[in-house]
Amino acid sequence: MAAPKPEEISHPPMDQLQGLEYCIDSNPSWGETIALGFQHYILALGTAVMIPSFLVPLMGGSDGDKVRVVQTLLFVEGINTLLQTLFGTRLPTVIGGSYAFMVPIISIIHDSSLQRIEDPHLRFLNTMRAVQGALIVASSIQIILGYSQMWAICSRFFSPLGMVPVIALVGFGLFDRGFPVVGHCVEIGIPMLILFVAFSQYLKNFQIRQLPILERFALLISTTVIWAYAHLLTASGAYKHRPDLTQVNCRTDRANLISSAPWIKIPYPLQWGAPTFDAGHAFGMMAAVLVSLIESTGAYKAASRLASATPPPAHVLSRGIGWQGIGILLNGLFGTLTGSTVSVENVGLLGSTRVGSRRVIQISAGFMIFFSMLGKFGALFASIPFPIFAAVYCVLFGLVSSVGLSFLQFTNMNSMRNLFIAGVALFLGLSIPEYFREYTAKALHGPAHTRAGWFNDFLNTIFFSSPTVALLVAVFLDNTLDYKDSAKDRGMPWWAKFRTFKGDSRNEEFYTLPFNLNRFFPPS
Repeated sequence: MAAPKPEEISHPPMDQLQGLEYCIDSNPSWGETIALGFQHYILALGTAVMIPSFLVPLMGGSDGDKVRVVQTLLFVEGINTLLQTLFGTRLPTVIGGSYAFMVPIISIIHDSSLQRIEDPHLRFLNTMRAVQGALIVASSIQIILGYSQMWAICSRFFSPLGMVPVIALVGFGLFDRGFPVVGHCVEIGIPMLILFVAFSQYLKNFQIRQLPILERFALLISTTVIWAYAHLLTASGAYKHRPDLTQVNCRTDRANLISSAPWIKIPYPLQWGAPTFDAGHAFGMMAAVLVSLIESTGAYKAASRLASATPPPAHVLSRGIGWQGIGILLNGLFGTLTGSTVSVENVGLLGSTRVGSRRVIQISAGFMIFFSMLGKFGALFASIPFPIFAAVYCVLFGLVSSVGLSFLQFTNMNSMRNLFIAGVALFLGLSIPEYFREYTAKALHGPAHTRAGWFNDFLNTIFFSSPTVALLVAVFLDNTLDYKDSAKDRGMPWWAKFRTFKGDSRNEEFYTLPFNLNRFFPPS
């Protein structure tokens, strides 16, 4: 038997991911595009409902207040997604609500001056205005770092090796949003997980009129089936004598969204009243804005790969961060109760459907804006039980993580230096935030617990984020440990051509601004 050739043993590194049906600037038929856009809208509902459902009751808000916050968040998500896909990075990314803002927002909710307000609705309004003020001030961080190109300068210290832990932990770092939530209602969560994997992977070659319908619309089909099954369980009285927590997670009629939603309501700026400003609140929120910036950087790089595009050049990445800052400013003006970041689950869906088309995401933004104004219809879809979303997250977050690991192909993984950096950054990126979470759950405050509330919020927010810890560790080690003699091992020769707009001819195809705007904003 002849010895295998080298090319038969290993796979050559590839600039663009192969096997996608549609890349960033190619589009399916209009009917398919609209259906795929609706699928992305349904997926984005998970986070858009989860965040207000947790925060609004803590603020003293009613079910009606919760519905208005969900509607407002979806409306602003739609606007931000359109702005990002048209003028930002131009990658097919949904800009959704962010969990990174939870720590400073919960700190504002527990502020003694707000807790003293006895009327629950008045406390809700005053807390909302305080959060709005903090978001408006903190958004300046991303706006300045983005439009001044300072983030582009910072990104010169990034290498494929340094980005591996960051992108991988954008997905892995959200593990507590996956199976732990599925476990809240296993009778609908596990069937959803099995059905989604079966449709998207095992039955992907099933075609109707040459369209792989089960692979392309696995999320819509499996969600419809399991949602109907959950409704059947609810109607049959299966949860009548179960604990309250089980009923909240499993029943399809406990969200109180449909009954509380108005038929038509258009969100508008300052709808909750004039924002209030507090330096301590704003400083804590700035940490969340930095975390959002780092998590989005990893997600943009993952999205570029799943859209079969080249990695975004430094100035394009910086431009996207600038627009994301504008998005957080809009979050503050409208009162969405959280800031913006790239929706990781929607990035994963690009890979699951093998459709990385920009137009699909723009259509999904249209659905977000449309259904946020038609309250009852939007609330109907928003009443899907959380374990259904969590089951899909188990697959999609894992897919994004594996895209991060795929950047290892451009590095030398036979180098002890590289093995050390990648391993330590990945481990600490998981371990440090887990310590902060466990400590907070037991002590009811973070490990940083001084008299300076803003300092506590800043440190606790930074170290609650897995991608942020991974970036700090990986970039520091990668740029200080034998860095002069290890450019090739780090993957820099491959990375260099994508650092500038003109470094690769494909950048113009993927990242040029529409309406000939590059005349006014020439790429660097």
